[in-house]
Amino acid sequence: FIIADTPGHVQYTRNMVTGASTANVALVLVDARKGVIEQTKRHSFIASLLQISHIIVCINKMDLVEYKEEVFNDIVNQYEEMSAKMMIKDVRYIPISALNGDNVVNRSENMPWYQNAPLLHTLETIHITSDNNMVDARFPVQTVLRPQDEEHHDYRGYAGSVAGGIFRVGDEVRLLPSGFESKIKSINRYDEDVKEAFEGMSVAMTLEDDIDLSRGDMIVKRNNLPVKDQRLSAMICWFNENPARPRAKYILKHTSNEPMAMITDVEYKVDVNTLRRIVDDKEIQMNDICKVKIRTTAAVMMDEYSRNRKTGSFILIDSSTNETVAGGMLV
Repeated sequence: FIIADTPGHVQYTRNMVTGASTANVALVLVDARKGVIEQTKRHSFIASLLQISHIIVCINKMDLVEYKEEVFNDIVNQYEEMSAKMMIKDVRYIPISALNGDNVVNRSENMPWYQNAPLLHTLETIHITSDNNMVDARFPVQTVLRPQDEEHHDYRGYAGSVAGGIFRVGDEVRLLPSGFESKIKSINRYDEDVKEAFEGMSVAMTLEDDIDLSRGDMIVKRNNLPVKDQRLSAMICWFNENPARPRAKYILKHTSNEPMAMITDVEYKVDVNTLRRIVDDKEIQMNDICKVKIRTTAAVMMDEYSRNRKTGSFILIDSSTNETVAGGMLV
């Protein structure tokens, strides 16, 4: 496991967003003495916003409430009432005592009323493979390989990481943004040929036709196309200490594409404590989460974040300082 430990205080919202952006599972720690508090709501809202499919609510310090089942059930009811308003697919509840190790690795003898698996077994057996988008085939081109040596004199491979779906040798594909079509001639992984490539694999593809592709372009299936537009609607979290500047130009890094971009409108900000929308405050400060309209200088080939976390996410970079100022999810 790779674990990102993110604090729950409001001033570290950007840390929570960064940690959640690549996570498959979120562990939300709840103090059994206090129940669901603002930090619990904040963590859960951000996990929901970042489309983490699985949340494990660890109700900790059960030893301080005498391992009572009614305390556990009360917190479960509190959390379910709150999470019903969010887009969370799979929530599990485990009563634990981290100090004594109850239900962390082994099932607790102090809580015989809890019959489900302890935390470690839950983490080891939770099913995350189906969370990946294996339907919408997306291959952002990172670089073009032209060895031009004796063995590979005419080789032209398009290298990158598969961002969704499955590509197979012989598949008919469309090349974006040009719209030209071709077929996959070969798929190479290191020094071997493979018959197919799926999400997460880093490969080089060759096409049957000699078509000019470069970094930032995308290979997709001809009958399954992403949205291609210069107008984006997104939820963003502002990372930088300096507020967003009105009409300022930023680099929008989306997969391997990096057009210039401008925030044209702030629709609303979200109060991460109460989950209410604030429509009259248009100034974006550090740790703010808000829905914005963005316009780019070149078309972006994108999917909604809820459908594909890789082609539906982006970062904004300040072109003058090279600092990453915001992370965004397309909606």
